[in-house]
Amino acid sequence: MSVKFGVFVPQGWRMDLVEIEDPVEQYETMTSVAKLAEATGAYDSIWVYDHFHTVPEPTMNTVFECWTATAGLSRDTSRINIGQMVTCNGYRNPALLAKIASTTDVMSNGRLLFGFGGGWYEQEWRAYGYGFPETPERMRMFKEGTEIIHRMFTEDGVTFDGEFYKLDRPINEPKGARKPHPPFWIGGGGEKVTLRLVAKWGDACNVGGGNPEAIRRKLGILKEHCEREGRDYEEITRSTSINVHLLEDGDDAERATEKARMGRDYDEYSRQFMVGTAEEIKERIRPIVEAGADYIITYLPRAAYEPERVERFAQEIVPEFA
Repeated sequence: MSVKFGVFVPQGWRMDLVEIEDPVEQYETMTSVAKLAEATGAYDSIWVYDHFHTVPEPTMNTVFECWTATAGLSRDTSRINIGQMVTCNGYRNPALLAKIASTTDVMSNGRLLFGFGGGWYEQEWRAYGYGFPETPERMRMFKEGTEIIHRMFTEDGVTFDGEFYKLDRPINEPKGARKPHPPFWIGGGGEKVTLRLVAKWGDACNVGGGNPEAIRRKLGILKEHCEREGRDYEEITRSTSINVHLLEDGDDAERATEKARMGRDYDEYSRQFMVGTAEEIKERIRPIVEAGADYIITYLPRAAYEPERVERFAQEIVPEFA
């Protein structure tokens, strides 16, 4: 099976711009990595996160806002697709979000991949005044938002009278440049709600976090939902996300990851990242593909300071699965 690859650009959320002081230089670094990824010809897409504050804890450091960055990157690049993993429903009214996405798709000449999810980062929700509803309520909000966005892309004169959102014929013109509409990526592996929404409304999913067993299970459930919805499972892009620290042959893993770990011990880091040489990383990706993933989105640490990591992954890993 042929696999497509995407790569995250350094946006700040994962403390990946902290060694650069000037905010303009930080933004230009994000852009330069995006341009480099495009220039390799190996990546189908670049990605940003929809978060406002850093992880693993909020700090007074740069995090560029997701949709502003998406729009900017759409003008800074010319061929590569641009996605969000994933837009939080609770941060923007879904009807407005559909309008934002449609505009950005036109700005990019039809290169938007529209990622959408229910949201989870409680500290951000509360910091920005959104509260933090209990999970069942957030999922009901997410369900309504998913339907609204899909209908805003595919219908005129939408009316909607839900528990959380009410629409009275909003106009979404243009609906985007890509036809029939920007691909709608629904992130999350919730088996009863999220995967059913993928089967009903989505063009792509993102599940499993690179774990082959979890991917296989989630995709099996997605296939069952597709059968109940009368949807062709094969038309849905089946993505997963991985963190990769690519070593040079002969590197001492603990020493080579020291800067990227930022104080974390190696055992913790190696649980979160695939650490290995190109051959070792390929061996770890193969079970992911065998489990059914046909699109892999990778995060590469220190790409802001060592952009050759983006080139190495493109040259040494991607061709194995193309």
